[in-house]
Amino acid sequence: MTDTNDAGAQPQAENAPAAPGMNILGQYIKDLSFENPNAPRSLQQGEQPKLDINVNVNAQPVGEDQFEVVITLSAKAERPDMVMFNVELVYAGLFRITNVPQEHMHPFVMIECPRMLFPFARNILAEASRNGGFPPLLLDPIDFAQLYRQNMAQQASQAKPN
Repeated sequence: MTDTNDAGAQPQAENAPAAPGMNILGQYIKDLSFENPNAPRSLQQGEQPKLDINVNVNAQPVGEDQFEVVITLSAKAERPDMVMFNVELVYAGLFRITNVPQEHMHPFVMIECPRMLFPFARNILAEASRNGGFPPLLLDPIDFAQLYRQNMAQQASQAKPN
């Protein structure tokens, strides 16, 4: 007597395409800079600083099915009279991507891979700002699909002849 019940199982199609796959082979900090040029004066309570945050994503193939994906996050906090801090993180991951059609590879790499890296990069920025004497800088989640669409639209408009 067996413990399995295969009565409701659907037979798998012989020619069904394999599901897309992604493996993170490694994650690493390529560069991290935290500047606190006006300490200890910048650490005193005062006016709420203006915070400017920039995000950039790049990717490059490093093998037949491997890509290095790099997120660059920078944040600058300043008051009218001084820069409080300036932080930049270049965080990367090495990914193996399988069973993704070539026409879908670019958006997959530029959306899904940074989405996987972001929580780790966010944590590093939070720790760096906290260790710099400020409250942790907790970035809001990033919609990498929307960022990808914006970048593609910008590239398309720049490619158009005037």
